Amino acid sequence: MPDITSRRVLYLKGGLFVATGVLASAAILIDHPSLKVAGLLGLAIWSFARAYYFAFYVIEHYIDPSQRYAGVVGFLRYLLRRRGKAEGDVGSPEVTTPVSSSTK
Repeated sequence: MPDITSRRVLYLKGGLFVATGVLASAAILIDHPSLKVAGLLGLAIWSFARAYYFAFYVIEHYIDPSQRYAGVVGFLRYLLRRRGKAEGDVGSPEVTTPVSSSTK
């Protein structure tokens, strides 16, 4: 299946994701109306959004720039390959913090 290139279709797809999330969240809150459920639902949504950002931005830009993913399945394949390849790997040597050598 080819990539979607139409901006209009991409915006529609994004809008449908948001609408689906809003409807699912509303259904949960209608079924179990409480502040606790609302808070936990908000925390779950935020956590999954951050995990998605980590998988598709942090790894690609900071940990392993050679990787590009088409979706969650591609990311999971990367993790499985990486796990088998570098069992004892603590960190990537390419990720370094610049150190200033100037003194006052």
